Amino acid sequence: MPTILTHTAVPLALGIGLGSKKISRSLLVAGIAGAILPDFDVVGFRLYIAYGDLFGHRGFTHSMLFALCIALIATTLARTLHSGRRSTLCFVGICTLSHGLLDMLTNGGLGVALWSPFLNDRLFSAWRVIEVSPIGLRRIMSGRGVEVIYSELRWVWLPASLICLCLIFYRRINKMTSENIIR
Repeated sequence: MPTILTHTAVPLALGIGLGSKKISRSLLVAGIAGAILPDFDVVGFRLYIAYGDLFGHRGFTHSMLFALCIALIATTLARTLHSGRRSTLCFVGICTLSHGLLDMLTNGGLGVALWSPFLNDRLFSAWRVIEVSPIGLRRIMSGRGVEVIYSELRWVWLPASLICLCLIFYRRINKMTSENIIR
């Protein structure tokens, strides 16, 4: 898995790139929470839930159905999030789903149960470029942790930053075009 901080890259890139008129600050926070939430399944290790079980690490909480459930729950809070229901559903859903998709790009673990609970098969992407992060803060501060952070900067943060810049550029071009039409 990428580190918990790197799972925030997708909501931050989309939220900043789309701008505060589309993604309110509270909706951005909800998207970040959705992107981090799937890794709370590590509690299962303490409860003796096996890694490969339905509720084991990278199991149901990393699935598309889980992302949809979290997005639907967030939709009930759309007014509180200063957002429309459709925007909330899409943004929180994409942010939550991004967690499992990023985990599929890592080079370790047992894979991601993306189709859970319908299929508990664990999947990886054909392109597994992100170094898997060790679990635990002490391990992340090791030499191995430095490799992971470098990998995440290269394969997650850099592309996310480019997407963010493209969205900002698109918004500015779109704004300039609409201002010229009004004149």
